[in-house]
Amino acid sequence: MGVLDFTGIAIGLITFLIIGAFHPLVIKGEYHFGVKIGWLFLVFGIAFGFFALWVPNVVASATLGVASFSSFWSIGEVFEQRKRVAKGWFPKKSGK
Repeated sequence: MGVLDFTGIAIGLITFLIIGAFHPLVIKGEYHFGVKIGWLFLVFGIAFGFFALWVPNVVASATLGVASFSSFWSIGEVFEQRKRVAKGWFPKKSGK
């Protein structure tokens, strides 16, 4: 039997954790800052993507790539979150 390679499993687990972390970031970000938080997701998405190109380690580069595209995806999710708040599915910040 050959040597087991856990690289794919590690990348899968890291992807799962990053996506799971971005859900509350979108919810809390929209609650506290509104859709303006989308600009921050854009900046982080570009930065993570840039660094993913320069990191020689496959797992680290994949992690940064997943974080980059999760950031980009979150821009749209912030606007969707605003709609969910308007429907009453999530609390609205008073004074907003």
